[in-house]
Amino acid sequence: MKVAVAGAGAFGTALAISISATGPVTLWLRDAGEAEKLDTTRENARRLPGARLPDSITVSSDARALAEADVLLLAVPMQKLRGFLQDHRAQLAGRTLVACCKGIELETGQGPQDVIADVLPGSPLALLTGPGFARDIAIGLPTAMTLACADAPLGEVLQERLSSVTLRLYRSTDVTGAALGGALKNVVAIACGAAIGAGLGESARAALMTRGNAEMTRLAARRGADPATLSGLSGFGDLVLTCTSEQSRNYRLGLSLGQGDGFDPAVTVEGAATARAMDSAARAAGDDMPITAVVAALVENRLDVPQAMRHLLSRSLKEE
Repeated sequence: MKVAVAGAGAFGTALAISISATGPVTLWLRDAGEAEKLDTTRENARRLPGARLPDSITVSSDARALAEADVLLLAVPMQKLRGFLQDHRAQLAGRTLVACCKGIELETGQGPQDVIADVLPGSPLALLTGPGFARDIAIGLPTAMTLACADAPLGEVLQERLSSVTLRLYRSTDVTGAALGGALKNVVAIACGAAIGAGLGESARAALMTRGNAEMTRLAARRGADPATLSGLSGFGDLVLTCTSEQSRNYRLGLSLGQGDGFDPAVTVEGAATARAMDSAARAAGDDMPITAVVAALVENRLDVPQAMRHLLSRSLKEE
């Protein structure tokens, strides 16, 4: 089974390194100059410094390398996924596609699995998500993640090929629940970062994580997912990691909002777009998603952190 990873950001590079321990992998990126540099130096110095590419990784910018793969891991940002699929529709036809991005498309409100089905209907697909930072995966620290695939036999094949000694993948057939967990935990991470950045304390963060998990679970159930999925790696597990570590870009964005500092606009923060997309969808459907609503207001500069906290704390008292 030939495997390729499309996207040489930190996460795509880390996945290629991990998977190459059990077989050859192609790491594909669009820029030919960057591909040549990466192939020569065997290090992604800009995105993942210090992690060497094993010899079992072939670096390529040739679109034909996509067509030669049996399984293609899509490690591209959520908001660029549709464009990538459309640009390479011919090469991707018939490939098994594994989405490795977490988020909700701003313009359509769709998750990665829906975008793939929209652009390439009928393509076998899966979702790789859960608590795994790129650097931990790349240097071989023990990591467990979720591989969600509605086709159970295909999921078993992918699980066997993509797991390694230090990257342990657990199967799920609940693609919707896994996708929503991976997307919405980023929104909660922004809220938690904002609380810590503003000096509101660890108790506030614990409350946001707990109520955020409840918000995620309610929405997943309304979307037809199994609520139990949100208690697993792709929900609770990813939530814990992302809301407590400065390795998370979403958490760092929240910190900057809470501290009143600027944040590099070139850094991809999927939770910002997801908050806006989900807030819009929730309002249209009449769903109650208070944390998502205040995070959307924060990233759109409609509220500051003290206002956001007052808004949450002034809500009507209720049972848990």
